Amino acid sequence: MAGVVVCHGSTAVRERIVLTALGVPALAPVRAAASVDELVTLARRVPPTIVLLDAHLPTPGPVEAIRRLRAVPSQSTVVMLAVPGDEIALDRAIALGARGYLAPDVGRAELAAVAAHILASPGIPGAPGAVPHDGLAVAHGHGAVASAPTPVVARVELPAQATGRDEVSLTKREVEVLVGMSNGRSNAQIGQELFLSEDTIKTHARRLFRKLGAADRAQAVAIGLRKGLIR
Repeated sequence: MAGVVVCHGSTAVRERIVLTALGVPALAPVRAAASVDELVTLARRVPPTIVLLDAHLPTPGPVEAIRRLRAVPSQSTVVMLAVPGDEIALDRAIALGARGYLAPDVGRAELAAVAAHILASPGIPGAPGAVPHDGLAVAHGHGAVASAPTPVVARVELPAQATGRDEVSLTKREVEVLVGMSNGRSNAQIGQELFLSEDTIKTHARRLFRKLGAADRAQAVAIGLRKGLIR
């Protein structure tokens, strides 16, 4: 087992998933990458068994990441980190060999279940290759994984209220603060970018946490991504 690589463009989301993965012994060692180049470099050094890949990874993007991974001799299984509305990107990724997707705010139990299923699959596939859509097993339910011997898709089925944007109404400034958080900016850095004091940013942060029902920055970003409030 060569562990997992969490590849996500958002520092906050990446760090949250890394912390979650660290609580799953079967995923050790846990490494992180912020870009396609970093991911491929890590894969060449020590090929990971599982790659959790951001469906919104900055250019050259997730599809190119999978293509480059195919050139790396490995036994890597790619699982996308995506939200409802990412169907086009997911179709392309799955066509290249991705095994399915999970929500960016995936929990420890869900991640452990996915890891257990992948590791128990007879003959973990090698570097991602093209897989026909009709060969995919689909399981419904948050983080559920199919138990069929065919390639597995970890599907995230969210209730309607969890995906609707009208459920939460953020002000323009609150969205800007949330975007700053998703880019890994500190309150002081966000304040500098928006020409506001750090205390004002903290006030906006507290309000958006309350509206989103989030306990911290990472959870707020994950909820924002799920609801489509930020990309």
